[in-house]
Amino acid sequence: MINRFKALFLDRRGGKAVAAGRHSVDELQIAAAALLVEAAQMDDDFDARERGKVLELVTDRFNLSGEESLSLLAAAEEWVAHASQLHGFTRIVNKVFDHAERIELLEMLWEVIYTDGELHDHEASLMRRLTGLLHVSDRENTAARNRALARLGQA
Repeated sequence: MINRFKALFLDRRGGKAVAAGRHSVDELQIAAAALLVEAAQMDDDFDARERGKVLELVTDRFNLSGEESLSLLAAAEEWVAHASQLHGFTRIVNKVFDHAERIELLEMLWEVIYTDGELHDHEASLMRRLTGLLHVSDRENTAARNRALARLGQA
């Protein structure tokens, strides 16, 4: 399955990232998962709790099996390691997710960030950037953060 995820982003001719106008379900899943992984890694400590939270969120959101979730996480981690910008991931999300779904993604990101109980400066900066890149207002982002905190019992 990980090869299928890789193939979605590679042009067979030259191994370059695909920038097609239409995106598959798999592309959307890996883009969303990559953003979650990016958020989890912002504090330089992608621990077992955060990894578990990312797996839980992608499994629930995309209705994946455990094996599919693990493959998606592995592919997302690989793409985050090789990505130089968030724009590729957010571009896919913006094309496919409606506004409410982008807010839901922000909630998922906040859950990952607060899994360790702390908000680090780099994480806060990432969320400010993503709020703009996903075309969500600061007010909607704050509400998403509060809902995530409430779900985690930290409100």
